[in-house]
Amino acid sequence: MHSNHLLLEEPIRMATILEPSKSNFFPAMTKIVGTLGPRSRSVDVISGCLKAGMSVARFDFSWGDSAYHQETLDNLKTAVKSTKKLCAVMLDTVGAEMQVVNKSEKAISLQQDDNVILTPDNGQEASSQVLPINFDGLAKAVKKGDTIFVGQYLFTGSETTSVWLEVDKVDGADVDCKIKNSATLAGALFTLHASQIHIDLPTLTEKDKENISTWGVANKIDFLSLSYTRHAQDVREAREYLSKLGDLSQTQIFAKIENIEGLTHFDEILQEADGIILSRGNLGIDLPPEKVFLFQKAALYKCNMAGKPAVLTRVVDSMTDNLRPTRAEATDVANAVLDGSDAILLGAETLRGLYPVETISIVNKICAEAEKVFNQDLYFKKTVKYVGEPMSHLESIASSAVRAAIKVKASVIICFTSSGRAARLIAKYRPTMPVLSVVIPRLKTNQLKWSFSGAFEARQSLIVRGLFPMLADPRHPAESTSATNESVLKVALDHGKASGVIKSHDRVVVCQKVGDASVVKIIELED
Repeated sequence: MHSNHLLLEEPIRMATILEPSKSNFFPAMTKIVGTLGPRSRSVDVISGCLKAGMSVARFDFSWGDSAYHQETLDNLKTAVKSTKKLCAVMLDTVGAEMQVVNKSEKAISLQQDDNVILTPDNGQEASSQVLPINFDGLAKAVKKGDTIFVGQYLFTGSETTSVWLEVDKVDGADVDCKIKNSATLAGALFTLHASQIHIDLPTLTEKDKENISTWGVANKIDFLSLSYTRHAQDVREAREYLSKLGDLSQTQIFAKIENIEGLTHFDEILQEADGIILSRGNLGIDLPPEKVFLFQKAALYKCNMAGKPAVLTRVVDSMTDNLRPTRAEATDVANAVLDGSDAILLGAETLRGLYPVETISIVNKICAEAEKVFNQDLYFKKTVKYVGEPMSHLESIASSAVRAAIKVKASVIICFTSSGRAARLIAKYRPTMPVLSVVIPRLKTNQLKWSFSGAFEARQSLIVRGLFPMLADPRHPAESTSATNESVLKVALDHGKASGVIKSHDRVVVCQKVGDASVVKIIELED
């Protein structure tokens, strides 16, 4: 592992700190994934989230049925139309998640030093003495002294809403535990996490497959977040499953790393997946607290070098109930950006928090401030060194485009792409200016009908740091035979001007294919 200095510009002038934050049309380069739920499913609130900077909407199938999520998604589509802000859709699977089933939804009060029994769910009521769970193999997996954590969405480990249990003894299929802190569990479902223990549940459950093949197919999901990914094989199996579902063969798979098992196989998982989600809530339970920062830095570095998007979760938990984040949380968001995150994923904060729009807005502002002091120069050198020589054709074009843009202080890089790969490679070198990725639709056929591809590729760049997609008119090919692709370029420049990132006399770097060659050119705008 390379030593990873904190990527900060040096030295930072105090004046920078005192400058007022500027707001502009383009939000931060770092993207925000918002989880839509009870507090964030009306057209109004979703519109507010989009305007505040959300570019991917996550639908968590751990709770709520397809009809509920469909209603939310229909509202999202309405909001996208009215705000004219693109938004991608992510389906988050349940995966190998153990849950306490509380059918009556009555609050359960647990007292420190009492005992409680975890038992396989056979329809019995949950109470202070017995917690029924959706898994009958727990007794085989744990032993005396093991730690088990129970809470709603594994919230924060804050003592009142979640509880630590220590296994006292195993009795047949039951697990008798000592309660380590007093807590009240409220709601219908609590997640149960057994620390550092292999749970023999499939990564893609039958329920997940049903959700993907119905809801997922109907809504052409852009991303599948594969919960509890533990091996590269999990990703391969999910990809095999998606490949049989028509359009979903284009869906990107983000492996969600949630426990020690996933971390152990991280390198192989990264090779197979299209991106990574670091689920810090669960990892924070599986790992000792002093190791958490280390896996974050190491994992983000590996994702950056592979040019695959990395998403970080659990950054502003306290904003679920408060209008301002804590100092530690504000610093944590900034460090996530400096460590190399592509996107920040908000869970409970937008799902059931009191301030979904404000949360997105504040995270966005913090990301924008951190990006100003991100040490691009050092990052660029490290990436070039890591890639080594000889570079692949595309990689050398991408890095040259970024170097040129920085040298001439270009206000934007415009990249013509049909698969989205060229634009993602440019983003890998973390340019300091936005990359307008102009996705040129390709004509494809399945023998029955012709159709244009491109919408998936455009939306999938909404999770990559610094990429801002626009879908071109399909009549313009990405590969131009004439040396310039004037008409599409004009549309892209107009888009940049309208959104305030391009002004008269600015320089713009354009990256496109001409015949068999790739060309990087610098344009100086007159008016």
